[in-house]
Amino acid sequence: MKKKLLSLLSLVMVFTIVISGCSSNNKNGTNNAASTGNGTEATQGADAKPVEVSVFAVQESGIDIPTNKFTQFAADKFNIKFDWEINPSDGAKEKRQISLASGDYPDAYLLTAYIDEFSQADVLKYGKQGVLIPLNDLIDQYAPNIKKAMEESPELKTLYTAPDGNIYGLGAYTECFHCSYPNKMWINTEWLKKLNMEMPKTTDEFKAMLEAFKTKDPNGNGKADEVPLSGSTEDFGVRIVPYLMNAFVYDDDRNYLNLKDGKVVSAAVTPEWKEGLTYIRSLYTAGLIDPGAFTQNAEAFKKIGENADAEILGAGAGMHPAIFINIDPGNTRSAHYNPLAPLTGPSGISYATHDAGGVSPGAKFAITNKASKEAQIALIQLVDYMYTPEGQTNAASGMKGIDWEDPAPGDVALGEGVTPVVKTIPMKEGEAPRNAGWSGMGHFYMPKEYRDTWVQGTDIYASDGYERRLYDASLLYQGHEPKELFPLWSIWIDPSEIDEASMLQTNLRNYIEQNELQFITGNKDLSKDWDAYVKGLQDLKLDRYLEILQKAYDSSVK
Repeated sequence: MKKKLLSLLSLVMVFTIVISGCSSNNKNGTNNAASTGNGTEATQGADAKPVEVSVFAVQESGIDIPTNKFTQFAADKFNIKFDWEINPSDGAKEKRQISLASGDYPDAYLLTAYIDEFSQADVLKYGKQGVLIPLNDLIDQYAPNIKKAMEESPELKTLYTAPDGNIYGLGAYTECFHCSYPNKMWINTEWLKKLNMEMPKTTDEFKAMLEAFKTKDPNGNGKADEVPLSGSTEDFGVRIVPYLMNAFVYDDDRNYLNLKDGKVVSAAVTPEWKEGLTYIRSLYTAGLIDPGAFTQNAEAFKKIGENADAEILGAGAGMHPAIFINIDPGNTRSAHYNPLAPLTGPSGISYATHDAGGVSPGAKFAITNKASKEAQIALIQLVDYMYTPEGQTNAASGMKGIDWEDPAPGDVALGEGVTPVVKTIPMKEGEAPRNAGWSGMGHFYMPKEYRDTWVQGTDIYASDGYERRLYDASLLYQGHEPKELFPLWSIWIDPSEIDEASMLQTNLRNYIEQNELQFITGNKDLSKDWDAYVKGLQDLKLDRYLEILQKAYDSSVK
């Protein structure tokens, strides 16, 4: 449903680079990770027999779930005897589906959102079949932290609650600030200095900058080898069209949906979309856009950024610069690329693509009808602990004293004016995996307030300051989103219409993107072929798709 910020392989890369709990893209209000006040201790006495719980789990590299230190901690804290059904990342989705289809399924599923999770359609299907049990009463009685999170973040409750009012599963709520503005542009500011130019503010100034990059030999090698602008075709802001189109009409990148006075409309049929394509076509015709930006993958994109003979990239699209440039210690080019704020188009439009920054529909945790009442209580208490700062950090990032510690005097939090709470303990060179946390399997509740408490270096070009660099860059984009945003990631489509909507979405998206490329490269003429393009969208039942989404949106805001 929600466009993926965040290919999944790239998501793992982003979450590995930053230290903000995304080893991996709204309000907890609690900033003390060392004090839980969670009320989720196991209710059994100290000598009670452990509750046996069978769990389907996905195991990531470097983690051994049965011997994992957080596993042992959780077993002791909640008096659980785990019976793990462990699955590697590859094939996890298929094995989950097989287990459900066969009827030989466990008490619970504990998944990793960026590897596999229940889709909204899955949640509704298995919930209505009675395979997944409603969690409402369990949350109300035994999960004060989940309950508090939903009260303080109403959108979280919307994300979890099916149209019938039941909560059949819980997802990962990772409010990644920099991920929530994925379509950024990074400019080679060293070249700007050499050319005595300022950062462009308008579409005309941006074109003039690219022309200078192409013709004035900013890398100084006497060769016309500069690539003014490039990107790639995957997710995480690397597609060049959305950043440029946002100076003409809001482009949400991949769904092309706008919200106007509560009505869902398509941006891709508007005169402003045509105007944006005309501008991008002018850049392409002038040789200012790398043709590979429309066909290459991230690896090919990075070869341009890391070209061995000379620095040749002028501007790169991406959620973060490590996609196309090396940021490891000893790098020579990383600091050359700095963020460009959203451009202003000829009509004064200056939008930035904005989404939920890591929030996706569906469920990564669910309890089945095979779980005993005791197992249900133990499971919801375990997950409720992961809705506390301490529990979330121990589960996702590793145990305190092993993977993180209290900040030292002088340490600075990521958020401005925020008291630091969590400081990572860096891995030493050659150190074996610590196996002290669940990584993505432990991702449950990471609102911005929590992420802002992590210690970050103050040098934004150093490895320990990279998240601050992305945070600061995103401040340039904050507030440029439209006042009305269509929350495709959190609406619930009627189960009887979800297959139809999915098919329409795929067909419409493919058609829009194919024609977008043809218009930009000149294979189609914007003057002669525009009306036929719009008619093609109507033939693909654009109106019906918008009707389904409107119905889902209206239901979600009741």
